[in-house]
Amino acid sequence: MTTLSTHVLDSATGRPAIGMVVRLETSVIIDPAGGSTGRGWVAVGGGSTDADGRLKTWGDGAPFGPGSHRLIFDTEAWFAGQGRECFYPEVIITFTVNDDGSHCHVPLLLAAYAYSTYRGS
Repeated sequence: MTTLSTHVLDSATGRPAIGMVVRLETSVIIDPAGGSTGRGWVAVGGGSTDADGRLKTWGDGAPFGPGSHRLIFDTEAWFAGQGRECFYPEVIITFTVNDDGSHCHVPLLLAAYAYSTYRGS
C-alpha cells in the first residue's frame, strides 16, 4: 500500500509551517439517481503539521491507493494566525498515485503571494 506525507515550509522565513491544517481527499465516481456519472471528491483524512511542518498520518488511517487525490492546505487561517495576510486562502494540490506501493511525499513551499510544489521522496 502507498503511504503519503507532506511538508510545508514558509519560504519567506525559511521556517516550517507549524500547525497548518491539511485535508486529504480522494476522487470518486458519482452515479446520482439521474443516471449521469461524474467525478467528485470525498474527504478521507487530515490533520495539522507538526513542529517540523510535516504531516505523516491522516487521522482515520483510511487506505491510500492508486487514483487521483488532493491535499487542501488552509493557508488563510495559518497566515492569519501569524498576523500576516495572504493572496491564496487555500492551496489545492491534485496528484495521481500509481499502483507500485511506494511512498508519496508532496511538499509545499509557501509564501504570502506564491507557492510551489514537487514530488518529493
